[in-house]
Amino acid sequence: MILRAALDTTGYELVAALFVRLLALIYLVAFVSIGVQILGLAGSEGILPFADELRHAEARLGSERLWLIPTLFWVHISDLALQGVAVAGCVFSVLLFFNLYARSVLVLLFLCYLSLFQAGQLFMNFQWDYLLLESGFLAIFLPRGPRLVIWFFRWLLFRVRFLSGVSKLISEDPSWSNLTALNYYFETQPLPHWVAWYVHQLPEWFMRFSAGTVLCIEIIVPFMMFMSRGPRFFAAWATLLLQAIILLTSNHNFFNLLTMVLCLFLFDDRALRRVMPASLVLWLGSGSGPRLHNRRTSGRLVRPLGKALAGLLAGLILLVSAFQIWEMFSGRRSPTPVAAVMDAVAPFRIVNKYHVFPTMKTERKELIVEGSHDGEHWEPYIFKYKPGPLERRPQVVIPHQPRLDWMMWFVPAGHPLNMMWFDRFLHRLLQNAPPVVDLLETNPFPDKPPRYLRTSLYRYSFTDRTSREAGGHWWERDYLGPFYPWPWMSGP
Repeated sequence: MILRAALDTTGYELVAALFVRLLALIYLVAFVSIGVQILGLAGSEGILPFADELRHAEARLGSERLWLIPTLFWVHISDLALQGVAVAGCVFSVLLFFNLYARSVLVLLFLCYLSLFQAGQLFMNFQWDYLLLESGFLAIFLPRGPRLVIWFFRWLLFRVRFLSGVSKLISEDPSWSNLTALNYYFETQPLPHWVAWYVHQLPEWFMRFSAGTVLCIEIIVPFMMFMSRGPRFFAAWATLLLQAIILLTSNHNFFNLLTMVLCLFLFDDRALRRVMPASLVLWLGSGSGPRLHNRRTSGRLVRPLGKALAGLLAGLILLVSAFQIWEMFSGRRSPTPVAAVMDAVAPFRIVNKYHVFPTMKTERKELIVEGSHDGEHWEPYIFKYKPGPLERRPQVVIPHQPRLDWMMWFVPAGHPLNMMWFDRFLHRLLQNAPPVVDLLETNPFPDKPPRYLRTSLYRYSFTDRTSREAGGHWWERDYLGPFYPWPWMSGP
């Protein structure tokens, strides 16, 4: 009954055509964003050179490496190749926007982004990257595909929203259970912007009310996505409203934008025609745009082999996603045969777990990296976007994703993986490696690299209105001490 409501007789060709165009724009900003950073992150002089990772994988994994690390860079890896794939992704995005060779271009876009996802390693291991890959993979089957694809897009949106909500409760984080999470969120999120400072000043009753509203929209509303038009439209508008508010108060790159675009599949062509200009409808309907076939006609139009492949993929997505949800609720690993399937498809990121801020930091710790030639006079490295100078206004960077600045948020917790890349980052500073220092706002040692580096830990807090009016600072900070295990490093 729910499936029948989700796949009613209303048309979705206009929905699919608009989604593909908007997906093309999101792909474009994602490729531009990673393209200007990839050499500093994964190039030959970057923090985590991908060529070294491929060599180690070849020696360790043999032929299995092609499946476990799916990337075009097995053909050739170089700085030029890394940039070339990013540029190719931009070109393919433009082709897709104009609906040229849509299905072939969608395949190429998926392969290019998957390749850069693998190349970026820890710097690309985020839920927005998963969501773009999963959305891009499903989109391959939109042009002239079965209308069942619409249901799978709704299933994807349901999982993104529902799992984000329930993860907050099953994590047993006290700030979510007592509705105080938003008291901290605007100040402690990875890259707050200036609007977050103003929202942080709002009264506590409003923060608690907002936290409760977030949980309702994320946990209850997603079930309406599989109902008839009225409840489904309500789910769409509630989700769009929440994502718009997050956009206004947070720097989450293209994540919220892509979530909003996925909400298109909760509408239908009849609803879109009511609000869209006739010229836009005509443009989207021109050419060989996506045409979705219902179950009755698809049997005559789709080849048996294609139908079998579509059925296999549909079953795979349902199996893996269902057991991912089961694992989240049960806290246990799936049965061995299912776990093997899940492990096999995991490298391609076509089915993923989603959990947005399941736990909340209650204080913000920032690292300040400084260099010196003599060990007495120290100069700080200023990052482009993360908090540093107290008087600098937090910036809006949407839809860009500054990967280094974002990852610095995780380092103070001391996880070994973050310690590993941070150590390599510091060594690149001691070498004045151009692709790495280009990721920073300022390099205080442009002519000669520093001989010494030190890292200091600070607690950062938003100022209140009185303090900001008096001193003009957006932040205040307290020194916590040298950062272990690298309070001091010396170069050659």
